[in-house]
Amino acid sequence: METRGIEDMFDFRRFPKDAVILLLLLIYFPVGICLMLIRIFIGIHVFLVSCALPESLVRRFIVRVMCSVLGMHVRQKNPRSRDKNTKLYICNHVTDFDHNIINLLTPCNTPQLQGSTGFVCWARGFMEVHSTSGQGAIGESLQRYCATVGTAPLLLFPEEDTTNGRTGLLKFSSWPFSLTDSIQPVALRVTRPLIALSTPEASWLMELLWTFFAPCTVYHVSWLPPVSRQDGESTQEFANKVQELLAGELGLVSTKLTKADKAEHIKKKRHTVPQTSTSVRPGSIGLGFMVQSLGTDDHRIAKMAQQVKDVLPHVPLNVIAKDLAKTNCVDTTITNLLENKEETPMEATGTSTFGPAKISSYSSGSAPTIKPAATSFRKSPADRHLSLQERKEALYNFARRRYIEKHGLDQEDSH
Repeated sequence: METRGIEDMFDFRRFPKDAVILLLLLIYFPVGICLMLIRIFIGIHVFLVSCALPESLVRRFIVRVMCSVLGMHVRQKNPRSRDKNTKLYICNHVTDFDHNIINLLTPCNTPQLQGSTGFVCWARGFMEVHSTSGQGAIGESLQRYCATVGTAPLLLFPEEDTTNGRTGLLKFSSWPFSLTDSIQPVALRVTRPLIALSTPEASWLMELLWTFFAPCTVYHVSWLPPVSRQDGESTQEFANKVQELLAGELGLVSTKLTKADKAEHIKKKRHTVPQTSTSVRPGSIGLGFMVQSLGTDDHRIAKMAQQVKDVLPHVPLNVIAKDLAKTNCVDTTITNLLENKEETPMEATGTSTFGPAKISSYSSGSAPTIKPAATSFRKSPADRHLSLQERKEALYNFARRRYIEKHGLDQEDSH
């Protein structure tokens, strides 16, 4: 079982990167919009017909033909391998409508384990499972369902989430394989021109509209022979064996990535801020990395940290950011660092503190030395306030001189 790069298993872009295909998509776009509007109208009729007709071969044939008009074409391989006595189908998961497609070929029920309930659950073709006791109670309920004579087979997706179906399979969860000792693997491969089959954060309704927009979506269903669990074989070993069978049939790899890994990867991509700055100033290299690796809320902290860094270039960015996280104020952080409330390391110097030490101008001979910190603690509150004001005034003068020298301005131009 391999660990394939998670980025390759999902399509995070709806539109292709290839310039030629993108041009074709642009030309097709007006046609796609018209198709989508027409198919929405037809789709309503497909839903009404599927609700009105009883479950039968005739109903499945009519709905399958109407789904072809909607652009959802179904092809199956090895239909004679389908075992009518099997109570559990195991399939890989590619789109939000996989269960509807397989239900066009044979009667089966897919439980809705999470998400919407009630009418929406029924309208989407799911079987609602009434249980509030957790995964164990749901498993027992489905186990009783499989043991009941005359019920349609269950269709489960042990990956528990969709992939793009081109690279690998997510690790199969073991609980579906505890329901019965014999299962039938179903290999599903889906193709669609111009646009991606799905994106991780899109809703099922949005995916349906994109399906109507696309020229066609072809579902290739392949029935594999039933597989039984061997004596002494655990449910996870049974799940791994079936995963390897499906991966081999589809030409994919079995991975150890799970639904939780996918969710974590999506979360990281959502909070990643692209690095747009092309500056290579030494003082901003650390900031660029900080902004790129932090979330949107911390982006503001990183900008404030650079403001403090411009005034106090010898203080490391991580120390500045740590204080800003507490104060959320540039002036207060500068004051804290100058007063040396905690020992503050310096960059590229031999000293470990700079609080009471004198800060000289970075440009030799052009600016006088200032003393931003008081030499003693004033007894009177008024004196302490005055000392703070003096230090602020000295700090602002120092920052102004550094700005003037940095940009080559005259003293008169800065007023």
